[in-house]
Amino acid sequence: MDVLYFAWVRERIGLPRERVETDAATVSDLVTELSAREDRYAAAFADLSALRVAVDQELTDFDAPLAGAREVAFFPPMTGG
Repeated sequence: MDVLYFAWVRERIGLPRERVETDAATVSDLVTELSAREDRYAAAFADLSALRVAVDQELTDFDAPLAGAREVAFFPPMTGG
């Protein structure tokens, strides 16, 4: 699946997107896998309350299933103004 990173998440990981082969059942499982890769991933995912996630371009929670998903995106909460 494609994993996309936006704003400071992208800056910490150093990539805007990557292709990931995973058996993760949920977004949370995927985060655990990614965090175990390198310190830069662990830093980006250290505080999940500061992140939002979308699966196939729909906002969802970290317990959302990944079965059949083609894309997961991580980004900070949006602010208006």
